[in-house]
Amino acid sequence: MHVTQRYRNYVLILLTGVYAFNFIDRQILVILQESIKAELGLSDTQLGLLTGPAFAFLYVGLGLPIARMADRSNRKNIIAIALAAWSAMTALCGLAQNYVQLFLARMGVGIGEAGCSPPAHALISDYFAPERRATALAIYSSGIYIGVLLGFSLAGWLDEWYGWRIAFLALGLPGVAYAILFFFSVKEPPRGLSEKLSNLHGGSSRLGQVIRKLWSKRSFRFMSLGAGFNTFVLYGVGSWFPSFLARMHDMSPGQIGLWSALIAGVGGAIGTYAGGRLADLFGSKDKRWYFNVIVIAMSISLPFYALFSFADATTLALIGLAVPYLLMTFYLPPSIAMTHSMVGVHDRAFASAVLFLILNLIGLGFGPVFVGAISDWLSPRLGADALRWAIFLCSLFALLSILCYAMAGRHLPRDLLDEHDHDI
Repeated sequence: MHVTQRYRNYVLILLTGVYAFNFIDRQILVILQESIKAELGLSDTQLGLLTGPAFAFLYVGLGLPIARMADRSNRKNIIAIALAAWSAMTALCGLAQNYVQLFLARMGVGIGEAGCSPPAHALISDYFAPERRATALAIYSSGIYIGVLLGFSLAGWLDEWYGWRIAFLALGLPGVAYAILFFFSVKEPPRGLSEKLSNLHGGSSRLGQVIRKLWSKRSFRFMSLGAGFNTFVLYGVGSWFPSFLARMHDMSPGQIGLWSALIAGVGGAIGTYAGGRLADLFGSKDKRWYFNVIVIAMSISLPFYALFSFADATTLALIGLAVPYLLMTFYLPPSIAMTHSMVGVHDRAFASAVLFLILNLIGLGFGPVFVGAISDWLSPRLGADALRWAIFLCSLFALLSILCYAMAGRHLPRDLLDEHDHDI
């Protein structure tokens, strides 16, 4: 199969758009939750459950079997069907009349989104050679923050003008049309195309073999835990900073949506691309730099979380939020690229799913509800300041992420050498 560079780039752009819809629909609740809380009479813990476990557990649990299906069947079709499904479930959130219905609709979003990233990662690794892979994955991963940019800005104003129900409907339904475009314009590439292994014989390994292979590598163990603690902070703080800005700085939904879009959307997209690009640049001579760039970026971020949490001036708080969104987002493209370097070409979707199982179970599963529960627990004693302290305590988990990535870097060269020797 001959593929032009223009077509590779076209597929990458479409996949980035799919990931943007993924995060529009995943994170829209963050902007709307204060309005939902007021109408349905919910606690912070209930909101944290909607943002985290209601979505996360089915998302990560179904990610493994769907990824295994993707390693054996048409990945493009899986992505298109998944996109249509989660977009429809997002629209249904706008029709929920009580907490249980909203919880079930969020579960549906999680089920649909389980079919997105692992097959997309595998497609990108087949379309782009190893020396360009982290950069390509960084462009794809920037879809997170394009989605956040569009979702936060549009949801904030839609909520202010028309209410939270219209926001869900208006931002959910366009994904169905995009799924149709994706289905008819993307081709399924042969496995191993980018490494010129399109005539490769054999198939995917057994599930247990892939898991044992990954877990036998100390670099993967530390890296996956580091990614988990990183996302614990990103999702924990990210799910609650709009509420924090409303409660502590008296910002309107429209203002919060605009600033959230600029900080999380633009800053996160730049940080994600920079993480992949710098990893490819410095890692070409020393693979440890794939993780060193993450360690340095997160270390710089830590003091700014304290600034965000405790600054009285709104401008300082926004600066304290912007710097971490620029630097904490370095982690994902290098982590995916190194994970794919540790397995065969037939196992990449499943390897991504294993990584995402760990990082999302820790981060998305527990980060938002941790902040909500700590806020409720501290509220009788601290009042409005409870959320301030909950966010700060959540940010301290970045220390564990830094330690894990530093340890992963120590073991990475040996683990990659072992994989290379095995392939030979």
